[in-house]
Amino acid sequence: MRAAIALSLLALTLVVRPAAAVQPDEILPDPVQETRARELSKELRCMVCQNQSIDDSDAPLARDLRLLVRERITAGDTDREVLDYLVARYGEFVLMRPTWHGANVLLWGAPFAVLVIGGFGLWVAYRRRAATVPAAAALSAEEEARLRDVLATHGAGDAPADVTKV
Repeated sequence: MRAAIALSLLALTLVVRPAAAVQPDEILPDPVQETRARELSKELRCMVCQNQSIDDSDAPLARDLRLLVRERITAGDTDREVLDYLVARYGEFVLMRPTWHGANVLLWGAPFAVLVIGGFGLWVAYRRRAATVPAAAALSAEEEARLRDVLATHGAGDAPADVTKV
């Protein structure tokens, strides 16, 4: 019984999709133009919802943008012209996938630049620390004799003859 319920829930999640917010009165009579409008709507961000495309958003502003896209398509604009018009009117934030120019390059590249600069800083700090650590000095004859005596008195009678390698 549990398997049947789990299987039916899985089938339900595969069948049920979020409904697009496009209203019947928005749909263009020409199927080619409507397809273009739907594709463009998926590339445009709802300014109210911010993480939804205008194709998925029920916000009134998203409806206005969907109608504006259809209006521009009906007027004969290309996809690029429609997007350029909306970017000029609302800014690049309206695009779901921002372009790679101007300030966007700085915004996308800043995390990588911070990682590179931080890595370089760690490398410099490591090099400085390694340069300041003194090298191990060799033991004098007196120190070697004293070390042998200490090792011999503490049960290490089989100490190697060359204690400097210990």
